[in-house]
Amino acid sequence: MINTVLDQASGLRKMSQNSNHGVKVIAVTGGKGGVGKTNVSLNTAIALGQQGNRVLVLDADLGLANCDVMLGLRVEKNLSHVLSGECELDEILVEGPAGIKIVPATSGSQNMVELTPAEHAGLIRAFSELNTEFDILIVDTAAGISDMVLSFSRAAQDVVVVVCDEPTSITDAYALIKVLSREHGVYRFKIVANMVRSLREGQELFAKLSKVTDRFLDVALELVATIPFDENMRKSSRRQKTIVELFPNSPAAVAFRGLASKAVKWPIPHQPSGHLEFFIEQLVNG
Repeated sequence: MINTVLDQASGLRKMSQNSNHGVKVIAVTGGKGGVGKTNVSLNTAIALGQQGNRVLVLDADLGLANCDVMLGLRVEKNLSHVLSGECELDEILVEGPAGIKIVPATSGSQNMVELTPAEHAGLIRAFSELNTEFDILIVDTAAGISDMVLSFSRAAQDVVVVVCDEPTSITDAYALIKVLSREHGVYRFKIVANMVRSLREGQELFAKLSKVTDRFLDVALELVATIPFDENMRKSSRRQKTIVELFPNSPAAVAFRGLASKAVKWPIPHQPSGHLEFFIEQLVNG
């Protein structure tokens, strides 16, 4: 255990010495599955890449990875190989559209869902020793409120909660916000209303969630995007492409580019939370 802590501290010092610019860390989560969380992560990431940002996407659904599948990417090694010591994190990065990089996880592995403390420390250490430079890290979390979801969300600078107009989506999003605020000290959340029929429907969806959180929780919610339901999304998925690539002028693609333009302007906190070591230190502290 002592060696693990020393390894982490060494990695953090190395990152502090090598890092000369702030890294924005955004966790995209949603409480329940099926709300389009990974679509939001990937389309926003590619839109950010198209705008000239260096973007890294961490597929943090460690046991049911799908970022690489949705983009039609060939993956030879993933996070399980990093944790086993077979390779470094830099070696598994896969390049996607617009120059974004993907950290692929595994699919169908129960062991990755239930990481031991030593394996969790290994994941943290791998990030602390990452040599590839980037401006924005998007963490696409798993569904639900598992320890791993909460850990990644708590460690990020910005938490984006994706909701759609279904009762279970709203209740699960509320449950996630409740746990993060009451047990992990996260009080600000950015909301994306996904697959809505109109701007008004998105605003009404946000109002439903806000009404409950305002009554029972001490949190601040901000509606940062309303993504319209778009038939082109399904067409893109079938071709293993994103809508911002395939149908750049479609309503959803325009909305994703708007979200990306907002996200790049979200302030990066001053040191020590202005660098990636903040993300890692938060994971270590967790």
